[in-house]
Amino acid sequence: MDKELAQRVFSCIDNTTLNGTDNEVHVEAFCRHTLELGKVAAVCVYPRFVSTAKKTLEGSGVKVASVAGAFPHGQLPIHLKVEEVKFAIGEGADEIDMVLSRGALLAGEDNVVRDEVAMMKEACQGNTLKVILETGELPYPTLIAKASQLAIDGGADFIKTSTGKIGIGATLEAAEVMLKCIAESVKINKKLVGFKAAGGISTPEEALAYAEMAKKIMGNDYVNNQTFRIGASRLTDRLYSILT
Repeated sequence: MDKELAQRVFSCIDNTTLNGTDNEVHVEAFCRHTLELGKVAAVCVYPRFVSTAKKTLEGSGVKVASVAGAFPHGQLPIHLKVEEVKFAIGEGADEIDMVLSRGALLAGEDNVVRDEVAMMKEACQGNTLKVILETGELPYPTLIAKASQLAIDGGADFIKTSTGKIGIGATLEAAEVMLKCIAESVKINKKLVGFKAAGGISTPEEALAYAEMAKKIMGNDYVNNQTFRIGASRLTDRLYSILT
């Protein structure tokens, strides 16, 4: 295993706890455990736990990310999704992971999809917006490419594969489509967007496969926590055990 790349991937992890059983005690302990392992990119939690995570991680340099916008299905009116983003930002979130409106996408309502991303980005008040495509619900590569482009056009800072809440999570096939869309955006619009793989990535070998693909398509320098992330829960401890 490429230890240098593994270390870089570790620094790109969004260590994630998104369970129905989460509470303040668990989130605080989760954040403290994360800090014991080393410096990951972010800890990702539900909006109600942002303030707990923010306080626990204070001064560490680890960012607080929050899912928002009716995660994981996105089935709320846009004004309510925006309010959830505003709440999370108000609680101290540095980053927001929102879900793309797949129903609107499948109905061909491109403007709705793009405009919702733009409204969510505005609600982020300058903070990072990651747009989850939920590629497991998009049956064709052309649809994944379309979703990627609409998210980018709407102002996404990252495009992300999956919520981790359906049967099909991240796949290398979907990642390749998304990364090629990012490369095309750089070529045509001079706009660099980040990529996040999430959903079922539990082994170091799997994580490094996504990093290698990102290197192949976007170049070696792309694999840093400003442009590359891995959503993880089980992976974090497993990767740490290899690096120590």
